[in-house]
Amino acid sequence: MLLACCMLAAACHSPAAREENHLAQQVIDQAIAVHGGSRYEDADIRFRFRDKTYRALLQNGRFQYERSFPLPEDSLQLVHDVLINEGFFREINGIRQALPDSTADKYANALNSVIYFALLPYRLNDPAVNKTYLGEVRIKGEPYHKIAIDFDQQGGGKDYEDTFVYWIHQQQYTMDYLAYRFHVEGGGIRFRAAYNPRLVGGIRFADYENYQMDPTYPLHLADSLYEAGALKRLSLIELKDIQLSPPSE
Repeated sequence: MLLACCMLAAACHSPAAREENHLAQQVIDQAIAVHGGSRYEDADIRFRFRDKTYRALLQNGRFQYERSFPLPEDSLQLVHDVLINEGFFREINGIRQALPDSTADKYANALNSVIYFALLPYRLNDPAVNKTYLGEVRIKGEPYHKIAIDFDQQGGGKDYEDTFVYWIHQQQYTMDYLAYRFHVEGGGIRFRAAYNPRLVGGIRFADYENYQMDPTYPLHLADSLYEAGALKRLSLIELKDIQLSPPSE
């Protein structure tokens, strides 16, 4: 067993593995540049998703994520959730709410998740992100780099055990497909196919077809199953009324 572990560790640090992981880093760097680059670092982004309005304020390494919506049971009660570097809080009609830690974590994760996906591939160069190059593939006749992402526990957030695969176009460096395995609420696998890409203020946004995948399959097979028509479409992920301005405005 010890010998096998040593051999695996040696393989992961082999020159070929280092070269492939360097390629993964180059591809992600180029994708971030194509999707918005430095514009992500100093921006005030607003959009609607389903029944909520969202805001991502990014400036000087700090972030402030917000969502606002009326309570379903009382439309006169306006909820305002805020997630900043230091933590999360909720206001209802401007009054700060006392929340159990478990409830605050649940709300914070939900807010962070929506904005994380909306701004991809931004944040894929965070210190806790690990990249592995999986090779070249074709989807619908187009060539893609296939890159796996996982996270260190330190700095990887509450969902650090989640794993992702991204398909980045080899010529355009657009992120056209992604898949991820998650563990909350029973877990599962989702595959997303981008459509309706558009530039807003120099940042590329897209909507997604959202598919369910049998969780007994390895995540990296998602592209093959998609090509074979073996995935079930669950929903559309659509961002509405996207606005972008400098944070000072």
